[in-house]
Amino acid sequence: MHLIDLRSDTVTKPTQEMRQAMVQAKVGDDVYDEDPTVNHLQEMAAQMLGKEACLFVASGTMGNIVAILTHGGRGDEMILGSLSHTFLYEGGAAAGLAGIHSHTLSNRPDGTIPVEAVEEAIRADNVHFPRTRLICLENTHNRCGGTILTPEYCDAVGQLARSRGIAVHLDGARLFNAAIALGIEPLKLTRSVDSVMVCLSKGLGAPVGSLLCGSRKFILKAKRMRKIVGGGMRQVGIIAAAGVYSLEHNIDRLAEDHKNASRLAEGIDALHGLTCGAEGDTTQPVKTNLVYFKVDGAAVGDPSLDARVLSTRLRTRGVLANPLGSDPNQMRMVTHLDVTAQDIEEALLALKSSLKKT
Repeated sequence: MHLIDLRSDTVTKPTQEMRQAMVQAKVGDDVYDEDPTVNHLQEMAAQMLGKEACLFVASGTMGNIVAILTHGGRGDEMILGSLSHTFLYEGGAAAGLAGIHSHTLSNRPDGTIPVEAVEEAIRADNVHFPRTRLICLENTHNRCGGTILTPEYCDAVGQLARSRGIAVHLDGARLFNAAIALGIEPLKLTRSVDSVMVCLSKGLGAPVGSLLCGSRKFILKAKRMRKIVGGGMRQVGIIAAAGVYSLEHNIDRLAEDHKNASRLAEGIDALHGLTCGAEGDTTQPVKTNLVYFKVDGAAVGDPSLDARVLSTRLRTRGVLANPLGSDPNQMRMVTHLDVTAQDIEEALLALKSSLKKT
């Protein structure tokens, strides 16, 4: 059976061209800064994101925790959204490894946190309080349905942070999706943050790896933090070559994923019993490659039908998609380079038949 995997954009397989680039990669010992392919990848990314330097890391979670370790220390505090990936899905690393306290503020449906709320949350200089050291943003915002933080919003947060002597880290796992959707250079989304992490293994289609960018001073310290969490790698140019290939060939094509996601959302909304929207909000249109929707079993005469049941039925029809979030009726589908326009039409047919009680 041909499987249409819409669980995540992390499931992509390297193309033959990407594999060939990996085979031909020049390598060296990256811990000694002697891997030419890694060095090239880091230089490329730093330039694209408007930063002085870059560090290749194994994963997005590693990139985020290395950034947090670099910006703060035990007993410090960071401000971030209650629906942020760093808070929800990274194993409590900020507390467990960095000893940093998370001060969560409610995300609005568009993924932002009101700047006024961020300002109010910054601690006064008092021995009773943790020191506010960091503000974390996420772009695109996963749990808010792939929504985009605009350059203007990021600039406003950055300006506030600078005025209070606080750093800003951007979890930009899908940052290139945001840039393509807005039709702008990615550095316009990173110009006001002190550090940014981008994933190579999501929409860009590399098998592994993420990039952490910032000032030279920041990256020098971040390299030490990467070592502490076991992230020092050796002849890693073999996988860095896939990252180089992805930056050279797979950014502009993200528009195709967005087009497929828009069609998927349109088809889902046309099905009785399904409604697009993340975290209960149906006012935000699909912006990028993430499609969240709610399942209403009662509407189709099947009260037992929820996201878990629908996921099981879809699997038998060759479509993979998972429940996601705290709501048992919420599902997410993600488009990526291994999903075609024809796959979207087939997935919609599978959804339609899966809504019928069997």
